[in-house]
Amino acid sequence: MKNEKDTITFEKLEPRLKKRENYEEIKKAYEYAFNEHKGMMRLSGDDFITHPLEVTKILMDLNVDDTTIIASLLHEVINNGNTTFEDLKELFGDEVAMIVNSVSKINKLELPDNNEKSVIYLRKILVGLAEDVRVLYIKLADRLHNMRTNWAINPAKQKEKANETMSVLVPIAHRLGINSIKSELENLSLYYLKPDVYNDILEKLNNTVAELDDYLEEMKESIIELLTDAGITFEIKGRVKSVYSIYNKLNNGKEWNKIYDILALRVFVNTEAECYQVIGLIHSRFRPMPKRFKDYIASPKENMYQSLHTTVFGVEGKVFEIQVRTYEMDEIAEKGVASHWSYKEKGTKKIQNIMEQKLEMFRNVIEASINESDVDFEATVNSNIFSESIYTYTPKGDVIELPVGSTPIDFAYRIHSKVGDTTVGAIVNDQIVPLSYELQNDDVVNIKTNASATPNKDWINIAKTNQAKNKIKAYFSKKDKEEYIAKGKEILEKELRKRRLAFNEVLTTDAINKITKDLKLKDLDDLYLAIGSLRYTAGYIINLSSDDKHNVEDALLERKREMPKINYKSDILVEGTPNIMVNIAKCCMPVKGDEIIGYITKGQGISVHKKNCPNVPLSSERVIDVAWNMESTNYYYTNIYVTIKDTKDILAEVITEIGKKDSLVRSCRTIEKEDRLIYELNIRIKDKEELEKIENAILKISNVIEVSNSL
Repeated sequence: MKNEKDTITFEKLEPRLKKRENYEEIKKAYEYAFNEHKGMMRLSGDDFITHPLEVTKILMDLNVDDTTIIASLLHEVINNGNTTFEDLKELFGDEVAMIVNSVSKINKLELPDNNEKSVIYLRKILVGLAEDVRVLYIKLADRLHNMRTNWAINPAKQKEKANETMSVLVPIAHRLGINSIKSELENLSLYYLKPDVYNDILEKLNNTVAELDDYLEEMKESIIELLTDAGITFEIKGRVKSVYSIYNKLNNGKEWNKIYDILALRVFVNTEAECYQVIGLIHSRFRPMPKRFKDYIASPKENMYQSLHTTVFGVEGKVFEIQVRTYEMDEIAEKGVASHWSYKEKGTKKIQNIMEQKLEMFRNVIEASINESDVDFEATVNSNIFSESIYTYTPKGDVIELPVGSTPIDFAYRIHSKVGDTTVGAIVNDQIVPLSYELQNDDVVNIKTNASATPNKDWINIAKTNQAKNKIKAYFSKKDKEEYIAKGKEILEKELRKRRLAFNEVLTTDAINKITKDLKLKDLDDLYLAIGSLRYTAGYIINLSSDDKHNVEDALLERKREMPKINYKSDILVEGTPNIMVNIAKCCMPVKGDEIIGYITKGQGISVHKKNCPNVPLSSERVIDVAWNMESTNYYYTNIYVTIKDTKDILAEVITEIGKKDSLVRSCRTIEKEDRLIYELNIRIKDKEELEKIENAILKISNVIEVSNSL
């Protein structure tokens, strides 16, 4: 039975909370949560309020800001209380309400099965719903406390939660750099997923713990003597590596008696210069193991981790892993980017807005994948966020972190775009290798460049990282644009000569300004680009310039019935008008398969609507026939409205069903209407047939009353 002394209370946290600027608001949040959860119990037998208090304590240890503390105390009041989003906005403001609302949505999501696709999809939804990186911090702290009390639920559920934690949340904790949470989640997950393995490792460690502790103490004394004699102010800690860390080594083929670096020491100093001084002194006394020195101070990891790592043969010939870092570096390493809040006031420029920048790393991947298939998205996420990393080196010794499977091309573009664009070869560990060579941990990579060299389009298929792929695509996009501009200028000048017209007389400054304004183009180069890419013909542009009565809409109306339909490489086939600007109407959001009609707008090209859209007068002379290009493989976005009984919020179930149909939810909002809730979901689909399958699947969910395409 749990000792009452161990039970957390607000009073126990209060001395630390009183030091915070917004203590009164924090206390108000606690009192509100206490009243909302009054009488509720957790499966562990504790009062429910202990959960938000434990989550808050975990976050306090990470030095998060006051807003996060307030939101953590309130994070269950929507799902396990009678509070609404509007209530929170009124009582605690927009920022707190948004964070709590996002956490509430995320806490309803569950991994439907152990399928890799489901794992990827849940990560995607989780990060997509996290409008503020602090949402992810609260979710991680929430899961850590739940894993600490995982024993209270049934064994099958224990494994489900442990698997979800390892698959979805541990990688996020890793990328946010929160080592203290990541390490504990790994150990707890292993305990529930493989209890026999966990207990076997623990037993072996316990059998040798006295001996290992003796070695640690002896090594510590040697280093203390060494650094004291040098006049360095420091602190040193020793530990035996975690059960999960040892399991990982065993799982990768190491035998127990060949795991040499179970013993670890960490030295803390005040300055960066002292870090290097300490490493030098240790190496002068103890022989370092070859290729095991890592400098993450000069080249921090992407999650802002900084430290010096070395492995040495210490006392009794035992192998010790030693890390040397400043106290600030340790804060970042253990607590992640949240710890930066405590340094913001001290004027450390490099950490300004780091929380927002970190979330942007996730969002960039999500947004860059909007038009990708699920297979492509999975590859993007795995290669950019959740992959295992290797650490490679420049010839000067700078560390370059890359995902496993990266090539010299990825290495080159990680250094600089110019290096990547002018790469002609690579030498790895003094050996010439092809550019498709898969880099390994500790490789020293020397990129050979030539100022006149250019990228090869095949590199897009060879590169592993999204960064390299995007830079290669950007190069060719720019090159193609320049070629189209030159081609457009040539076509226009040729047409003018054919008509025996002078450029300066026809395309005056006023005429160019009028045409670019009517066609929504930026400048003359943009006009050349439109001609060179065959969006408009040169004759059409000359006609527009030579007749002031002629504007874009008039020309379209006149040509509407003159030309036959042509099959173009676009989503929409417009009668008689090749490569004209076409927009999908936002009012009715048609998708491939819907009956559609075109409407010639003023200055916006063709607006494509559903045939029954009330915003399009079918009798208007501006209506034009359009059709779907059935060979197009693009995706479309549309809204669906799911009406449910206002008894249970089932948004997570609805999102899960949509995910099972290989679709993507881009945004969602909840509309309250009398005794009902309506979910407005903006989803990505291929065509009408796929939309109907999604609607039918959602209709089968209990409590769903209706699914429609309009309110």
